[in-house]
Amino acid sequence: MRFFASALILSLSLVSHPVGAQEPARPKDAPKDQTQPAKPTPPRASSLDELFERLGKAHSEREAQGIASLIERRFSRSGSDTADLLLSRAAEAFGKKDFPLSIELIDRVLALQPNWAEAWYKRATVFYQLDDPVGAMADLHRALKIEPRHFNAWTGLGHILMASDDKARALQAYRKVLEINPQMDDVKTIVTRLAPEVDGQDL
Repeated sequence: MRFFASALILSLSLVSHPVGAQEPARPKDAPKDQTQPAKPTPPRASSLDELFERLGKAHSEREAQGIASLIERRFSRSGSDTADLLLSRAAEAFGKKDFPLSIELIDRVLALQPNWAEAWYKRATVFYQLDDPVGAMADLHRALKIEPRHFNAWTGLGHILMASDDKARALQAYRKVLEINPQMDDVKTIVTRLAPEVDGQDL
């Protein structure tokens, strides 16, 4: 089980004087205008709260994916260069299926940054690959206690609960995902199929 996402790019254009245009002559005694055009103020980065607000109001899955990717980038930064580096090395070990090394590295991360939700989420992912759903669920709950809007952690929790045939609690987790990110089509499909079974068919 893996739960990860992607990003956005912007561009600008320049305008030049038309060919042959000349600057109007100035009187000899008139000083040249020393004023420079004002530089545009760079846009302010959105806060995490603002990004979640935009995510909840996204009109399409594509728009939501772009915003979710920005949120995941914020989640992936702990504020400690050392912890960030260790987690990136843990991800490399995970990609090589060296799960024990990945766990060891994330343990070191959590010793440095115990309140980093993303590190708990990533360790849960490794535990799941090691066929340890109990350890994975414990870490997902820790991640969600720190950051209740961590939609990937809610998705992972739903998957584990489904695998253990706890459909009612899985449905609750998936519905929580959609409260945060209503445009996750794969989760919407799961909820649509699961809800009648858990809630009962309308008569």
